[in-house]
Amino acid sequence: MRLKIESMMKQMPMRFIRSFSGALGVVVFAVALVLAIFAPTTRSVAIAAAPDANPTFTPELLLAAIRRQFRTHRPPPPFESYTLVREQQTSYGYPDYLGSYSWHIWYRSFDHAALGRKESKLGDHGTLIFKRPLFNVADDPGPPTADVFEPAPLHTLAPDFVPTPETRQSLPPIIATVHSVGEFDYRVSSVTNENGQYHLVLTPRREPDRNRLREIWADTKTLEIEKLVATDKLFVEGGPVYPVMFTIYFDRLSGVPIITKIHGEVGGGYDGDGKVVEFLFKDITFPAALPDWYFNPRTYAGHQTDAPL
Repeated sequence: MRLKIESMMKQMPMRFIRSFSGALGVVVFAVALVLAIFAPTTRSVAIAAAPDANPTFTPELLLAAIRRQFRTHRPPPPFESYTLVREQQTSYGYPDYLGSYSWHIWYRSFDHAALGRKESKLGDHGTLIFKRPLFNVADDPGPPTADVFEPAPLHTLAPDFVPTPETRQSLPPIIATVHSVGEFDYRVSSVTNENGQYHLVLTPRREPDRNRLREIWADTKTLEIEKLVATDKLFVEGGPVYPVMFTIYFDRLSGVPIITKIHGEVGGGYDGDGKVVEFLFKDITFPAALPDWYFNPRTYAGHQTDAPL
């Protein structure tokens, strides 16, 4: 068959052969063009439509996302009950038994009001004391559900103080490929990935005494805070105020971030007892309700027989 076709080709005029070859080339080109137009574009569509499973955060956007994740658990439960254990050392590095103690506290979150009773190591319970557990004040820190992004108070709170309701914040909107981040109290100096945790080093943009955060460790998958470093103060009665650096450890209870431990070290040249201190938050529960009189110190005298233990 091949010889017959070659023989026929030899008998055809050269002009016909060229015309036939040219027409065949046009047909082949047309077919290739049609296939190119209607061929499936699965790869390009998939690339364009697939979401980024591991978005790249800028340091400021990562901090905003961690704060937003923390605030998704706000407001905290309306009532909390916990035991706060304080353990400190003397100036010689030995356990300071006089400065170590424990409080049982019943807390109401919307106004930071609390009833406290000091507990001795022998199990005795002290008198009923009205407290406002907060950080950076002349009292023990707390509560375990404290808002760590909240600026420290400017002054001691009055008994009738009612805080401003917490605001709900969302992630900054995405405008094309630009992330818009609102005004924030911190500048992120560095971000590193350490064993499945983001480690952020922070510098306050203003008011370093009130904007207390210095370092944050957050889970890379959930962005939940695992540990942070924050400043605080030691108020010496009748004396100066010394700077304190707190390392604060977190866990979760019923899905809510809670502080379980605080390690504090006093600076500023302080060399007295309690330069190194530990706070432990134990027996944390979220009661459905607590009596109103717990949070009204004027009624304590009439409730000595039915006071909680």
